[in-house]
Amino acid sequence: MSSRTPHGTILPMSPNPQKAIKKTRVGAGKPAKGAQTAESSEYTVEQLAQLANTTIRNVRAYQDRGLIPPPERRGRSGVYGEMHLSRLRIIGTLLSRGYTLASIGELIGAWEQGHDLGSFMGLESAVSSPWSDEQPATYSLQELIDLFGGRFDPIWLAKACEFGLLSSEGARFRARSPGLLQAGAELVRAGIPLPAIIEVIMSLRGNLTQTLELVVHLVDRHVFGAFGDGLPPAAEAPRLRDLIWRLRPMVEVVVKAEVARALETIATRHLGDRLGHVLDRFVEKRVPQALDGRAQTVAKSAPTAKLKAPTRARGSR
Repeated sequence: MSSRTPHGTILPMSPNPQKAIKKTRVGAGKPAKGAQTAESSEYTVEQLAQLANTTIRNVRAYQDRGLIPPPERRGRSGVYGEMHLSRLRIIGTLLSRGYTLASIGELIGAWEQGHDLGSFMGLESAVSSPWSDEQPATYSLQELIDLFGGRFDPIWLAKACEFGLLSSEGARFRARSPGLLQAGAELVRAGIPLPAIIEVIMSLRGNLTQTLELVVHLVDRHVFGAFGDGLPPAAEAPRLRDLIWRLRPMVEVVVKAEVARALETIATRHLGDRLGHVLDRFVEKRVPQALDGRAQTVAKSAPTAKLKAPTRARGSR
């Protein structure tokens, strides 16, 4: 993974130290009234760079240019929050679209000068902060082999890394979603090949991306569309921030409900198909046996013809 420096140089990501990311969530979904969502999580500069897919050097460079605010000082350490993570992700998105750091700085500066900084940060965090509390984890090759019950072929690493399920960090491998990795390992232990699992995940990712693109477009059109192509006025920022925080869990509920409905329908259909196949074979096997048994029963119960001696006519000799 790489990122740009203020001078346009590409820097590789530094290896991730094996440290648990300290994260203290202040409630779920919409934050408590008056609470700053941007402060609900705390990161060191190393952890912040890791989550934003950039480098420590870039974080500090952006801070020097005023693109992100300085961290909170606690003794000799700097503490960053979700506000910083959201800003870094927005900067990364704009850089990937070809904008320069200078133009991004002008955009952020112009908006901050005309708006209350707190409302801007709150809206920015509501839109761009992480949608999951799950934290990345790193594994050695042996740990991956053990996790998959000895069925992890090192050749699969290339495919897993290709699709972003794992990423190489020195001698270890980083999983953005340890839960997804655990689920894949359980399926492999059940006898399903990992390449087949990855294929399904990629298909699911593509379908979900298309569907959620429509959801985000709805919000953008009907919530932010009233403000044209620009940013909303400062007076609207708090209302929009609260609205986005209310909508976020609703989107997850809709997706979860539809996934459950689809799984129930499809699983029931497949089970019905399998049971129907079994029943058909059962009937095919039982019918000939029943017919054969019936024929034998009919044969045994048929009346036997008795031979009688011819009777002489009366008076004959």
